[in-house]
Amino acid sequence: MFYLCVSMMFLMWLFVMSVFHSSLGQNSFLRAYSPGNIIIGGLFPIHLKTNRTNTSGPLSCSDYDIQMFLRSQVMIYAISKINLPNITIGYDIYDTCGDVSLALRATLQLLKNQSDPQSCLVPADAQSKLPEPETKVVIGERTSEVSIAVARLVALSSVAQISYGSTSELLSRKYKFPTFLRTVPSDEYQTRGMVELVKTFYWQTVIIVGSDDEYGKYGSDGLVETFSKTDICIEFVHILSADFNKNDSQTQTELTKLLEKIENSSAEAIILFTKESNVEIILEAASKHKFNRTWIASDAWSSSSKISAIPGIQLAGQVFGFIFKQKEVPGFKDYVMSMFNGTQKNAFVEYHLTQHPLCSNQSEEVKVNYCLPNNQLKSEQCLGTSFLANCIDRDESYNIYLAVQVIGEGLRHLLKCDDHHCERSSKFTASELLSEIQKVNFTVGTTCIFFNRDGDPSLGYDIVYWNMSEFNKGVQIQTIGEYLPNGKITKVPEFLVHLINQTGSVYNCAKTCDPGQELKKIKICCKVCVSCADGAFSPGNACKRCTDNQYSIAEQRDQCFNKTDEFLLWTDPFSVILSSLAVVGIIVTIVFAVLFAVYLKTPIVKAVGGYLCFLELFSLVAGFCLTFTFIGKPTEKIHCVGVPLFGVSFTLCISCILANLLQILVAFNFDLNVGSWIKKLNKPLLVVTIVSGIQVALSVSWLIVKPPIPKETPGKVTILQQCETQSPEYFIAMLAYNAFLGFICFVFAFKGKQLPDLYKNASLITISMLLFVVIWIIFLPIYLTLTGKYKPAVQSAAILTSCFSVLGCHLAPKCYIMLFRKELNHESAITEYIRNHYERKGISVVQS
Repeated sequence: MFYLCVSMMFLMWLFVMSVFHSSLGQNSFLRAYSPGNIIIGGLFPIHLKTNRTNTSGPLSCSDYDIQMFLRSQVMIYAISKINLPNITIGYDIYDTCGDVSLALRATLQLLKNQSDPQSCLVPADAQSKLPEPETKVVIGERTSEVSIAVARLVALSSVAQISYGSTSELLSRKYKFPTFLRTVPSDEYQTRGMVELVKTFYWQTVIIVGSDDEYGKYGSDGLVETFSKTDICIEFVHILSADFNKNDSQTQTELTKLLEKIENSSAEAIILFTKESNVEIILEAASKHKFNRTWIASDAWSSSSKISAIPGIQLAGQVFGFIFKQKEVPGFKDYVMSMFNGTQKNAFVEYHLTQHPLCSNQSEEVKVNYCLPNNQLKSEQCLGTSFLANCIDRDESYNIYLAVQVIGEGLRHLLKCDDHHCERSSKFTASELLSEIQKVNFTVGTTCIFFNRDGDPSLGYDIVYWNMSEFNKGVQIQTIGEYLPNGKITKVPEFLVHLINQTGSVYNCAKTCDPGQELKKIKICCKVCVSCADGAFSPGNACKRCTDNQYSIAEQRDQCFNKTDEFLLWTDPFSVILSSLAVVGIIVTIVFAVLFAVYLKTPIVKAVGGYLCFLELFSLVAGFCLTFTFIGKPTEKIHCVGVPLFGVSFTLCISCILANLLQILVAFNFDLNVGSWIKKLNKPLLVVTIVSGIQVALSVSWLIVKPPIPKETPGKVTILQQCETQSPEYFIAMLAYNAFLGFICFVFAFKGKQLPDLYKNASLITISMLLFVVIWIIFLPIYLTLTGKYKPAVQSAAILTSCFSVLGCHLAPKCYIMLFRKELNHESAITEYIRNHYERKGISVVQS
């Protein structure tokens, strides 16, 4: 792990140094340095921006910030107040311009070894210990994004880093940033405080706007997590893009969309958890459009003089904010009033004088009682010390002062100093000082300062309100309460609660949804628009169910569409095939009937039952015709009677075959004991009447008691039209009866195979009945499990197959003999065949 860190460090150093040596030069930093036995480093964004977005030209810094200049002077002033006997405290402070790369380069300069200022931070021998840096502790940076980068770098040398403004929760993770500490609370406490403030004003719905950086991401995520544990609703969360603060078309497009969403929202407060430059863009536009909403400011901009000085800011609405505990740095105002008088001015003071020289008389001074943003000052406009004194803030300046006091307290413990001498010399390692700083616990004025195991102090926030009632005096940022480390918020004045409730009541959950959406209440006063479910529609705010015969689609939930009927169409390929086979079957059956009529007196027609064959052919024609009842939209009188009528027609067919088998058995069976009862049954018309009569009675009772009826089964977009078998008992009984008759025919035919039947009636009937039974054994489970419009087609296919099995196996061979084997269609041929059969049987008996 050590070698990996060292390698990464070396590559980072090469990259940073190569970039900046080529663009800025070695001495391009704005730097203030004072020698001493112990050096304290400092990182301050004296300038707020760089021109890094330019495609060419040298890198430069812009937006000189007077307040940040004064904050750097707080550090110098506080260091001068550290009193360690016989030890001089020096400083080395850099302007980072708010840029990560510049901050890293400055950090690399701070971490150089004093004995060899030109040496690389990473030793030539990677296995040796890193050189001890001259700088033992670093104060800074202000923003979390820069502090995170710096913290990874200083941790390699165990140098303590104390930030005065970085609040990201990420920096509390000690396994990532072991040497990072801060004199400001973590955003974890700020997000809790914002939730408590929303509760105090009884607001129910908020909007969160974050940004694509460590500060905005972790802050907005923390807000979402904390609000999720309450009854307060987040209407939406918007994360600004990383390039939002650029003045380009992409930023304007994103800004327009965000403002439109805010304007159409019912939220009672908008939380802007992002950096100052982003907020400036948003609130300038909000002022221009006269939004008059309630804004909650994070610490990054809650006390910004630049934003509070936006022309017409009062038109954007009212602002509440969280800032660090406000206290004055003791004696610093007097220091500012006199810091230009001495001959030994630090580099930052000299640079400031080039930007804004001192005014020669009071009449030239800027006459204001608050600090103007630098962009409202004229170039090289003179400034008086009284103006600068008004620019001293009471939050970050005090945090810088606390950071220096913490370092001083750590040094006293490390060097074992009293008022007169120190037991140890100034030769110590950065890690030793870090250990002592982490253990400090003392009081500065009325502020008790110590660090928990995450490097966070036990400090609260002040809650401020931007009073814009007196326009001629500008925005007055007033402290109205505080959020304590224990999680409690002080009582905000009652008149202010009343004021906010009056002005905020216009946003009390009023909301209108787009067509096809429904307004859902998910918390006390939280309403969101959700798309209507399947089968529902909405013209706005309330979903209504479509009727059973209608549906709605995801793209158009604002209306219902009529469902289409689904059934087996005549044009369906399956229907065409079934119909064609049925027509073929009907034609073939009629042709067979004509042949049987022509050869009615011949032996072969008599062999298949004589006149009974026409009844059999009629039943087959009826079976083929019933195929058409399963195609098309079902009706009660035509389509739904198909199955019961098929039961009757096919029973008639089987009864004719059974009567024919009995005729064969009587004609060729000479066993008197058996033949006596078979001869009694050899009455074809009576057999057909009784056998088919039972099925007729069963089917008629079925049609009278519980006939199949058309049924509509609604689907998502269709209505399935099918006949429903109301009584499965009748259906099973019909099939069982036909299966029983088929089995009887099969048994009789199998026994008759040994008889001298020239035309093989028994063998052919055996095959046809076997096919019939197999077909319905296969059909039944398919029919019972199948759903959809092709279910009737399966019934039709089973009927066709059953009819063709009888037509093809039982009757077609007879027609073949009539047409092509006429020599067999004579009584002499039958007599000869029978005589030969019994002669062979007699010979066989004798031999046995």
